Formats: sequence, C-alpha cells, structure tokens
Amino acid sequence: MPLDISRFIRRFIEEAADHLPRLRRGIAALEQGSADPERINELFRAAHTLKGSSRMLKLAPITALAHSTEELLSALRDGNREATPEITSLLYQASDALAGLVDALASDLDPTALPAADPALCQALEQAAGSTPAAPDPTPAMTSAAPAVAPALGTATSAASATPSSPTGTTRPEALKEAHGLQLSDTVRVRMERLDDVIRLMGEVLSGHHHLHSLVAQAQALSAALPPAVQEAQRAFTRELKESVNAQDALMNDLHERALQMRMLPLSVVFDPLASMTRELAQALDKRVVCRLRGSEIELDRQMIDRLSEPLIHLLRNALDHGLETSEARLAAGKPGVGQISLEAWQDGGWVVIEMRDDGQGIDVEAIRQKARTRQLVDEETLALMSDQEVRELVFLPGFSTKAMITDFSGRGVGMDVVKRTVVDELSGDLSLASEPGQGTRFTLRLPLSLAMMRVLLVSVGQMTVGVTASFVAELVESSADAFIDAAGQPTLILRNEFVPVASLAELLDLPAVAPGKATQLLLVLQQRQQKLALIVDQLVDERDMVIKPLPVHLRHLPLVSGMVTQGRNALVSLLHVPALFELAKRRTQPLMSSESEQVESPRILVVDDSLNTREIEKDVLEAWGYRVALAENGRDGLKKALAEPFDAVLTDVEMPVMDGFALTARLRENEHYRHRPIIIITSREKEADRRRGIEVGADAYIVKGTFDQNNLVDTLKALLG
Repeated sequence: MPLDISRFIRRFIEEAADHLPRLRRGIAALEQGSADPERINELFRAAHTLKGSSRMLKLAPITALAHSTEELLSALRDGNREATPEITSLLYQASDALAGLVDALASDLDPTALPAADPALCQALEQAAGSTPAAPDPTPAMTSAAPAVAPALGTATSAASATPSSPTGTTRPEALKEAHGLQLSDTVRVRMERLDDVIRLMGEVLSGHHHLHSLVAQAQALSAALPPAVQEAQRAFTRELKESVNAQDALMNDLHERALQMRMLPLSVVFDPLASMTRELAQALDKRVVCRLRGSEIELDRQMIDRLSEPLIHLLRNALDHGLETSEARLAAGKPGVGQISLEAWQDGGWVVIEMRDDGQGIDVEAIRQKARTRQLVDEETLALMSDQEVRELVFLPGFSTKAMITDFSGRGVGMDVVKRTVVDELSGDLSLASEPGQGTRFTLRLPLSLAMMRVLLVSVGQMTVGVTASFVAELVESSADAFIDAAGQPTLILRNEFVPVASLAELLDLPAVAPGKATQLLLVLQQRQQKLALIVDQLVDERDMVIKPLPVHLRHLPLVSGMVTQGRNALVSLLHVPALFELAKRRTQPLMSSESEQVESPRILVVDDSLNTREIEKDVLEAWGYRVALAENGRDGLKKALAEPFDAVLTDVEMPVMDGFALTARLRENEHYRHRPIIIITSREKEADRRRGIEVGADAYIVKGTFDQNNLVDTLKALLG
C-alpha cells in the first residue's frame, strides 16, 4: 500500500528551519569579510544537506536550487572565487528563494504544488561558480543517491531491496529504522496552547504553595500556646513541616523555571528575517546598506518574540528611509558609500537590551520643531522651552512624521508611536533614543526576559496592596518629611548628589491616605532610564518571583495597571505600570509658571548635570521664575552648547563624566562671551577645599545641594544677572 510521506516532509521542513538561518548568518559573515575556510565549509554543508534531503523526497525545485548554491559555495571553498558583493548578493537571493520554497512546502505539504526553481537564478549561481550552466534534473539521480528511501516513498517492497547493506551483506537495524522513519528524533513538537496551559497551572501551584509558609508561621505561634507537655512534639512537627515546605519550594521553583525555559526562543528568529528585509528595502530605496547582527543567540520568552517583530520592523524602515542617505550623498559628506545598520542584543541582569543603530544623517531637530508647529502638536511657548532631546522624543507621538510625502515606506506617522506603545505599554519595557547630526541615530529597547514570571515587590498604600516589578525599583529608603526640600512647589529628596522628586502613591492612585504615625516615611524609589521618582508607601509586604496574569480584555484600557498577581489564597493584586506612574507624577507636580514667563526677552540659562532628575528639577524651578532653560548632560555637552549659542548664565554640577564642572567653568572663562557671565556651581561637595577650587576656576557662586533652597538659588541668580 502507498506510504504517507507527509511525516518525512515535516521532518525535512524542521531540518530546513535549522539550516536556512545558519546559511543566512554565514552569508552575512562573508559579506562582512569573514571568509575563513571553516565558515565556508559550514555554508557548504548546509546547502549540501538541503540538496541531499530534498532529493530523497523528490523535491526537485529545492534540489535544483540547492545544487546550484552548492556549486558556488564549492568554488569559494576551493579558492576559485572570492566573496565579492556580487557573489554574496547571489547567495542571499538563493537563501531567500530556498526559504520561499520551504515555506510553500510547509503550507500544504504537497511536493507537486511547489513552483519551479528560478532558472535564471540557478544559471547565475553556476556561472558565478565558473561551471557550465546546466539545469540538472534531480529525478534520475534518485536511483543512485537514495536506493533505500525511494521505494519506501512509493509502494512497499522487500526489506532486503529497500535498505542499504553492511559490508557483510546483512541489513543493519539502524539503517532500516532510519530508512523507514522509525528513528526517533531528539525533539518533540508541542502546541503552544498546551505549553501555556502547563506554565499557567505551574503558576497557580506556586501561588497556592506559597500559602503553606503562613501555615508554618501559624504552627510556630501555636507551639507557644500549647501546654508544656505537648510543646516539644509540636515544635518537632513544625520543624519537619518547615523543612518539607522549603524543600518543595526549591523543587517547584526549579520545575517552573524549566517550564518557562521551554518557551524561550533565540532572537535570531526575529533578527535573521530583518537582515533579509534590509537588503530588499535598501534596493527598493536605491540605497546600499549592510546590516550587522550581534547577540542573535540571546533568548527571550516566546510571547516577547512574537510582539517584537512589528516594532523592530518600524525601526528598520525608519532607519532606511529617514536615517541613511543615498550613496552619492554619503560620499559627498565624506562617508563610505555603503551605509551600516547594526542590530545588537545583550543581557543586562534581568533585562535584555536590544539596540538598533545606523550611521546616517541623524535626527533633524529643527525639522521636528517645524513639524510640531505645523501640526500644532505642542504650543509655541512649550516648544521654545524644550531641550533638543525632548524635541527628538516628539517622534513617538501618534501621527508624527517629518516626511513631506507619504510613500509605501513612511510618512503616515503610524510607526514610532507603535514602537513606543508596544515596548513600553505591552511589553513592560523601556525605549530611548540618541542621535548626533551627521553621525546617526540609536534606538535602545530594554525588555524583561519574560512576561510570565517576574520579581515583584508588594507594598501597602492606603489600606490597599499593590505590586511593582523589581526591575523598575532602584531602592527602598526611609526618610523624614523634614529632609525634603521644596523645588518649584514639589517635595524633593536629595539622594547621593541627585534631586529625586517625591510623590505620595496614595494621592497618585486617589486612595485615602493613612494618617502618619511614624517619624519617618518609607520611600519606594523607582527608576526609568535616567529618571527617578520616590513614592511614599506605608510598608513593604513581600518580595518574590510571581506569576504575572494578563488583564482581562475589559480592563486593558486602564493605563496604571499592567497585570495582576496572586497573593495568599487567590487574592488578586494589581501590578502598577511604572512608565504610566512617571507620566502621572509629572502631570500632578507640573509647576505653575509665573507671570514673568511671558516676557519674551527673559534670560537664557544653561543647566549642566549628569542626573536627569536634577536637570529637570532645576529647570522647573527656573522656569517657574520666568527663565528660559536649556539642558546639558555633562561638561563636554555643556561646553558644546554654550559655545554654539549664547547663554546669560550657566549652572553646573561638579561630579560628571567626560568633563567635570571645574574643568567646564575654567574652559568657559577662556571664552570672551563667558568671561564675565554668571557661573554657579551646585554640588554635594561640602569641603572648603572644593569651595576654594570653585572660586579659583572662576565660579561666581557655590551652592551645596544638601542646603539647597530654590529661593536662595533664584536670589543668587537675580543678583548676578543684575
């Protein structure tokens, strides 16, 4: 009876899914100049395996294309050809065509429905190899190449004629099993729904098991209330119960971790197709681009991988269409004619960082300002006070695009806002950008390893328990309210040379506040990128790895809640969305501008500090008094901005990377414009030697952050400005 070959085809598709990415990565390495013999051998083996496996299954189009690819790789391996851009381009085309044929085969498992291999591509491959272009029909080779399997795929024959023989003429059992598909694979295919169910049930078991710890505590308390005669027996029982619970903890956590690992996939699943897409889009835009990949082996949860494709595609299209110039424009600017896009990933603690960088023209800040005016996205007064970095981040607004014309690639304004919404809101990650005119742009995504289980801190606030993922928590500190300073109307904590805004979590969540009964307050310090926020909470309830439950559909509109966790006996606790908390706190504490801010000719102040919090707070204080403020993140950045445009005064920290405040002050005093302009040092250094050093380099005032008072700062600035 005829044999169903669908299982053989499925196995071939699985095998191809392993070899094709390897083929693409090897071609990319050749393109980047890594043409070592072992790399070429690996490529040759991948093509050879695809050819042999497809020939056994009579997949003629795949065999023909793999054969032609193998010919060119053989010429490279033998040293008869070099990996020129033309040859790597041909190999890329062959790899894409093979992937297309495998995808077509996977869609219906019907070998007869496969389209024929592109004869022009096969001919080009063989001509590049230097061999005579012949369109080989792989079918006649079946007789000599696979005498064992060919009959097995048709009608049944005797085992002696259908399997290869050993040197002694007897049939080997291993060969017989392999020929008839009886050799078991070392992998098992499991539907994602079943795996998700296992992980969900494991999470429920873990949550329920955690309740046993409270029973151990109750048993210990019970021992003290029992008569002395039975106390010893009760203590022995409690010790055994505790040891048993702790042992089960370790086993269950290990089991749950292994279950989660089963759902992890390498980033190559997303990265490799992007490299192929780069070539196609670059050709369509008439640009020459090389895409470099690093860190493809880093693994993320399948949920993360599924949602990453769309934002990375948007970033790639943005880099190709907006960022990278044409070859002519690059050469005219003194750059190499071929642009570069790098996609790199690395692990940073409990985060995975993905960085997409291009060496294009960078983000045009003035073009963004003009577009924001035209679209009336920001009022003119606010736009004038925004720093360059704040202006750049306007690209994440919905509907924003600097393209004058809508094309198939960009201009609709639906790309970057999707990136931010996906990364920040859906994946509980973080997104930042940096750009230098003429040098390029860098987008950095910070993502948790998994959305299924994360370290969570539970805190009580206003007689309610809420959770925060530990990846956003910088520290927990205790401080008295007297230690807070007033900065532009908002309480502020000075924490290790940094101004950190303070907000009541109960007020942010509109919960009834508990009357303070303690001299000190517990502060949960959150960090997002360079920003920090200290939240007043009542107490820390728990900290442990917890299973994150997604919100039901009807609750997903809540901006402050990103998920749920289970506490005790299935009591649900809301998991707060930290980026939304930062936005809410910023809106609640936005200072009211004084009437002086309406003055068009108000003095311009440059604030230089490596802490984003400190820069923003000093900016709020000064803007509340009507000053126009620009920001710089270190001494070198401050010097560059100060020399680029005139400022009426400069405020600078001392301890900064690249160039400290003392060096900045000395350099500014060498410039004619700043020889007599006010320069104020604001630092946590209290030593008299530091004060003298500040005076020696030319500072007009020296303010210690520990005694910071906004009125003192403003009075000093007014006196110096006259």
